[in-house]
Amino acid sequence: MLVNCVAYEDGRKLADIAKEAISEHVRRPDCFVWVALHNANDAELAEMQEEFGLHELAVEDARHGHERPKIEEYGASVFAVLHTVEMTAEEELRLGEVDIFVGANYVLSVRNRSEQGFVGVRARCESEPHLLRHGAGYVFYALMDTVVDRYFPVLDTLETELERIEEQIFAGGDSARANIEALYGLKQKLTTLKHAAGPLLEAVGKLHGGRVPYVCQGTQEYFRDVYDHLVRINHSIDSIRDMVTTALSVNLSLIALQENETTKRLAAYAALVAVPTMIAGVYGMNFEHMPELRWYLGYPVAIASMIAIDVYLFYRLRKAGWL
Repeated sequence: MLVNCVAYEDGRKLADIAKEAISEHVRRPDCFVWVALHNANDAELAEMQEEFGLHELAVEDARHGHERPKIEEYGASVFAVLHTVEMTAEEELRLGEVDIFVGANYVLSVRNRSEQGFVGVRARCESEPHLLRHGAGYVFYALMDTVVDRYFPVLDTLETELERIEEQIFAGGDSARANIEALYGLKQKLTTLKHAAGPLLEAVGKLHGGRVPYVCQGTQEYFRDVYDHLVRINHSIDSIRDMVTTALSVNLSLIALQENETTKRLAAYAALVAVPTMIAGVYGMNFEHMPELRWYLGYPVAIASMIAIDVYLFYRLRKAGWL
């Protein structure tokens, strides 16, 4: 579905144009066309391929989707695959994809499986004509910068989720199994975000240092800013993943401590039961010649001995913290 098709010249918007007029504006030296598609079908991609002369391999990747984040050069043009990560109301991650084709006189963005659009990006660029004069390269930066910056709220949400799970671990309200499942679920989300941001780190690094693609020349400092953001995001992801691993270890240690406490209590109660059982077992043996077997005070003395020994054991076990 076509969202926008706008022509720009010298940093200012000329007009919203029809698809049939794209080739006319692309041929003008100081003009570029910015086209935005949402969930484009094969016919729309084929139409854009013909208008802009897109490389067939890049179009094939955009058609099939589910590509790894990357930035590739095809002659004088650049093709980028970016993953969008959005947090749903159920605190689950929704993955989308943005394919961006950039040439000297055009920018084509194809958004798939993503609810958040780039209307704000277009408005921001149009409000800064002195920056939009950089042409398609600056629009490419603005789109990439927006996708990367949208990772930060997701990262903050995951960090808050980790803090909540840690509170539950030490509060002891939820079961240990529920805490472990929550931690593993959080680790999977972090891995998903890592798969979106990690591959871009190396790719974006090539846009501001060394041999820079032609369409990105003059905007290297902007792409360096995106690179810095990606470094922060990847470091934060690694840090939170380490904290999740630590939380798992702490949770398992607390489980072991609880089991140890339970074992000590069971051993203490077993000791309290063992003494009377031993005395009763001895005097329950049916031997004819046993000491004090016919003693008049034998029964009350045996019961008193059991009680006295158990009271002493209970006192010592309670003092040792086993009961």
